Amino acid sequence: MNTTPTQALPKFSIALVNYKTLELTKICLELLKKHLDSADLDPNSVDVWVVDNHSQDESVEYLRTLDWIHLIERAPTEHEEGFVAHGRGLDLILQQIKTDYLFLMHTDTFIYDASVFGWALKFCLADGKVAAVGCLEQLNRGYLRTAWRISSRFCKHYSRRFKLFFGLNARQPKPYVEAYLKSFFALWNVKLMKQQGYVFLMENRIPGYALQDKLKQDGYKLKVVSPMKLFKFLDHIEAGTVGLRALYSDMNRRVKRKKSILKKFES
Repeated sequence: MNTTPTQALPKFSIALVNYKTLELTKICLELLKKHLDSADLDPNSVDVWVVDNHSQDESVEYLRTLDWIHLIERAPTEHEEGFVAHGRGLDLILQQIKTDYLFLMHTDTFIYDASVFGWALKFCLADGKVAAVGCLEQLNRGYLRTAWRISSRFCKHYSRRFKLFFGLNARQPKPYVEAYLKSFFALWNVKLMKQQGYVFLMENRIPGYALQDKLKQDGYKLKVVSPMKLFKFLDHIEAGTVGLRALYSDMNRRVKRKKSILKKFES
């Protein structure tokens, strides 16, 4: 697959937030290190940052053994959980890094081909108005499943609106198409963000969502890449970290997908 020549790539950073996901975090980082080492990249051109959100378990003990990452350990913080804690972690990394570009990853994102970094960076390098690169979907469902998902959501959306219009009992309609780049793998022009005074956690919304709205209002572009192209380089367990902490049953579809992916790494 053609990408921007590695010699022309600027230095960039990678950001992850860990919270009690030893199994996933270990596979994620081992794959990342393996493929970064095998790629034709200057070893000094990539900084990997990991925030631990006060896990107090084996996952933070594991992270302390890695001399190739920058580890930030957070103290216990009251009233922070879920996406707020995750966003605070990302903003801590944002404060520390000196690079112009930052890749966000989740600990349940598994890189199979490090050329994905050059492939994504080329969109920013080709157009200075591109503020972020990413995917609207967290899975590669293929064309048929994607079409079915959108059409079924479309029907549900307008069915709920119809019921509410006539005063019938119904839930509030949700958007039938995804509107925001997902952070399981996304590239951000953080130089541009800092110039505008923006951070990831804004307006008490999922990290990056309010940011995307503001950047579009400012006239910047968000480059959307298709899951069919992105997932040639990586895989992602949708809500894998959430499911691990929520103790989903073995019959949950996300747990089944997690197990099928993890089988690839069984010795």
